[in-house]
Amino acid sequence: MPSIAASSLVSLDFWSKPQDERDQLFASLRAAEGPLFCPVPDEPGFYAIARYEEVAEASRNPQVFSSQPTAVSLVDPPPQVAPYSGSMISIDDPRHARLRRIVSRSFTPRLVQRVAGDVAVLARHIVDGLAERGPCDFVEHVAMPMPLQIICSMMGIPESAYDDVIDATNVIIAIGDPDYVSPDGADRAAVLTEKFSFLHALMADLGRLRRENPADDLVTALTRANVDGEALDDLDLGRFFSLLVVAGNETTRNALSHALTLLTDNPGQRDVLLGNLDVRLPAAVEEIVRYSTPVTWMRRTLTRDHELGGHVYRAGDRVILYYNSANRDESVFKDPHAFDVARSPNPHFGFGAPGPHFCLGAHLARREITVLLRELYTRLPTLHATAPPVRQRASFINGIKSLPCAF
Repeated sequence: MPSIAASSLVSLDFWSKPQDERDQLFASLRAAEGPLFCPVPDEPGFYAIARYEEVAEASRNPQVFSSQPTAVSLVDPPPQVAPYSGSMISIDDPRHARLRRIVSRSFTPRLVQRVAGDVAVLARHIVDGLAERGPCDFVEHVAMPMPLQIICSMMGIPESAYDDVIDATNVIIAIGDPDYVSPDGADRAAVLTEKFSFLHALMADLGRLRRENPADDLVTALTRANVDGEALDDLDLGRFFSLLVVAGNETTRNALSHALTLLTDNPGQRDVLLGNLDVRLPAAVEEIVRYSTPVTWMRRTLTRDHELGGHVYRAGDRVILYYNSANRDESVFKDPHAFDVARSPNPHFGFGAPGPHFCLGAHLARREITVLLRELYTRLPTLHATAPPVRQRASFINGIKSLPCAF
């Protein structure tokens, strides 16, 4: 088993397998005496951390388990990609804390109130379109528009750029998927540089425009924000926008897509939810996020020797924190492989584990998922998937590319 598991975790073929097969492998990792080491070709390799408490402890200890040089790749970023990808998610305090404060303070009460209204209006518009269109691809017509349009509206991105933004995020997240990157021998670093450059250029142009002509959007607030004498420059703006559209768009989109799949495959749980939608929905959203775990893992790099779970890691070791495994840990969750819309308590890591890198947009993601599901199942209670989802060929994101639906 260990040799098979070690090769599986670095293979996109494994991440394309059915949920049950992936769950079995991680159950064996949680039951093992020590962490599994996974070699990576031409790289140092990594240790797989699969247990809930160990994922939590590493996440709470960034002085030892560092997010630098990257939190989102099994391998270090190529030199030409590194300047673009060094967002808040891949840096440590004190700079991480300063940038997070700048961003947090830019979400003014007025902006938050406007965004909340936008979510409700957009949900109604999306369901209006679905009711008129009939059977269609749920990802394209329902799950994708919600986070994309909310984020772009917050930032002031013109609608004419939406298609290019979603293309860039798809490629960055699922660089190994041939549906997003044509198998023509294109260099991975070159493709990533192209997509990151587009997002950064879009934000640099908008930042310059907002410095000269302020508006009621997040970019204006970010260009004016200042914490401890530090403001965001064009590179910081580009990094933040890249993080926001990739993390905020892809994760919410996939949580919504998994929601339809789960409620179709579990009709009993669907009946429980629809029997008292307003009361059941908040817990159901948490269970959807736990069960689907849209962000599968994060990487950390050891700054010094440290013992965790009885194993001594050495300075420079790379570890992968598997949130999907933590969210199935039998020592924390009763019947962890069951989908239970009434599950309580539900201390999942669907938005990351406790610590300084807990998802800054968790509140917005919860609101988007909740409002759209309420609108969908209030107006179209027979909505269901008509075939299994087509999954992304990726390990970092538990992504769904397409999902046919009807009502």
